[in-house]
Amino acid sequence: MNELDKIRHLEKTSRLLEPEQSTRAYWQSQTNAYAEAFIQGRDERKAYECSAGSGLGLFESPIQEKPMGIEAVLKLVETSIDPSGIDLTSSRHFGYIPGGALYPAALGDFLAAISNKYAGSFFANPGSVRLENQLIRWIADLMGYPETAAGNLTSGGSIAHLIAITAAREELKLKAKDYHRAVIYVSAQTHHSVLKGLTVAGMREAQIRYIPVDKSYRMQTAQLPAMIEKDRKKGLIPFMLVATAGTTEVGAIDDLDALADVCEQKKVWFHVDAAYGGFYILCEEVASRLKGIERSDSFIIDPHKGLFLPYGSGVVVVRDKRHILAANSYHANYMQDALQDEELDPASLSPELSKHFRGLRLWMPLKLFGLKPFRAALAEKVYLARYFYKQIQQIQGYEVGPFPDISVVLFRYIPGEGDTNEVNRALVKALLEDGRVFLSTTTIEGRYYLRLAVGAYRTHLQDVQLCLQILKEFTARL
Repeated sequence: MNELDKIRHLEKTSRLLEPEQSTRAYWQSQTNAYAEAFIQGRDERKAYECSAGSGLGLFESPIQEKPMGIEAVLKLVETSIDPSGIDLTSSRHFGYIPGGALYPAALGDFLAAISNKYAGSFFANPGSVRLENQLIRWIADLMGYPETAAGNLTSGGSIAHLIAITAAREELKLKAKDYHRAVIYVSAQTHHSVLKGLTVAGMREAQIRYIPVDKSYRMQTAQLPAMIEKDRKKGLIPFMLVATAGTTEVGAIDDLDALADVCEQKKVWFHVDAAYGGFYILCEEVASRLKGIERSDSFIIDPHKGLFLPYGSGVVVVRDKRHILAANSYHANYMQDALQDEELDPASLSPELSKHFRGLRLWMPLKLFGLKPFRAALAEKVYLARYFYKQIQQIQGYEVGPFPDISVVLFRYIPGEGDTNEVNRALVKALLEDGRVFLSTTTIEGRYYLRLAVGAYRTHLQDVQLCLQILKEFTARL
């Protein structure tokens, strides 16, 4: 076989990767039917399913040379992927804060995958870059940031923190020889992704100062100025203070305005983790608690939390674009055609170069729904958490943590006898086996708590009332 014959032979097989319209239509109809059945069955499924299989059926169908029909592929999804574990689309998922799966977001991801637009460079696709920059500008405006700000749509809070950390490092002009003297101020409630970001940024040697929290788990400010000044006199470099607008464990919002005062006075980069609580600025029930975020040097916010998008939706915004550009901009000779000044390139604002067009999954729901239902859903979650906080105290034996700043409630059962932590562990085990509702847990200062996080857009009053009813039933047995 000569070279041309070989090419033609290979082409015949490689063209299988471009199915005909009839095949595409059939695959899509089957996939749509499966998706619709999944959506229609959400209320009947458990919020948590203990499964003996745990996806092991996938190993019985290894990747091989021969193709598989769409029916068999979807059957594997149905039997080995979808059934077990937490159903994050359930209205009775109270375990963690992400509550995504808005249908228009899935349509946005579908269109982004079909067109495969490269959203990292204005030269490659001006529309996708303008759309993502428009979304960043909208979020920056929500938080009161100036026109000098720039940011990036990321895969989530972890990469967003990493970008903010490296931007702060550029502003302070920290070198590797200084890392062991750099000081980061956090609290015990600071999300672990911040410390992970420091490690990934090569700053593992940096010194971590844990600022005490008050009874509501908010970072205390009284001792902070003296701590910073003491570190500076010791020859250390006060680098960054990380405040939280909605802690993961309890939903607490730090006093951002007071912390901004300290950072301005002491010349420390002020970073706010608003991954969970940031979008609650859209509802008046929480907005006033976020005062001060407009004074920060950077913040992160997760649309897969506050705007109910699928996982993999984060945002970072930095007040002064010069610092984020200094940390991420690049030049390669083969990219010389892409140089332009009309729009900031997302690839110059993030470690990612092969960047997925994430913007459509956020833009389409905002355009199709408008902001009004988002405002209502966020306010509803706040009131549902407050309702649960009051009602759980009416069930004999329960005590609660602090009044919820947003939509997370800490609570636990206090038995008449026996170890309180062990009794609550037994309660959670029973709830998981039952599966109708899913609650998560945490341990704070040795006390084992259950957590109710109202974060799914599909969660309404009847779901919270069912949760209360189930808790009453199970503790009666205890």
